[in-house]
Amino acid sequence: MNKTISTTEARNDISKLINSVRENGAIYAIGRRDVPEVLLIKFPSEYNKELGEITNFNAYSGSFDFLADEPDLYTREDIKFTYGS
Repeated sequence: MNKTISTTEARNDISKLINSVRENGAIYAIGRRDVPEVLLIKFPSEYNKELGEITNFNAYSGSFDFLADEPDLYTREDIKFTYGS
């Protein structure tokens, strides 16, 4: 996402934008005067009605998948020692 799409451009191409998001996972910033105001993003593949929208997005969208490649900072023993479990 390197540029903001104007609201006029989004309105004129909404079908194309939605298809691009759904099929390719594209993300679009939409705003005025090159200032982003909203994001058009793919809805999470799973959804828990008991949770809020932000929690659902964070839990099911893959937003934090990059953390799987990060090393763990603490061992299970560190956590047990700190929290006494």
